[in-house]
Amino acid sequence: MAESSRDLVSIGAFLIIVVVAIVLLATGLIDWTLIVPVVLVLSGCLLLGLAALKPSTTQKYALSSFYMLASGLLLIAFGGAWYLLRFNFLYSLALVLLVLGALAIAAGTRRK
Repeated sequence: MAESSRDLVSIGAFLIIVVVAIVLLATGLIDWTLIVPVVLVLSGCLLLGLAALKPSTTQKYALSSFYMLASGLLLIAFGGAWYLLRFNFLYSLALVLLVLGALAIAAGTRRK
């Protein structure tokens, strides 16, 4: 029962993210080419929040909070890189490499 309610909250939050992207487009704050990067960044923020709320004791095959944190950071990085691609390819590459380097350091120093 608890898993289904968390799934329902995640689906509802994703629908709100899509609505926010559509409202930003309708008000003219973003171009139509930036809908996907906005959804990626906000979904990454959602995963960061879910990783912070995840209990430390999980089921055997459940995703760990570190995996969710890494997925959220990668979504934010790819969404930001997509936005930065409008200015220069090197900015996008630098952002993705920065996040990958930070995740490699975090994975190497975390305790089991």
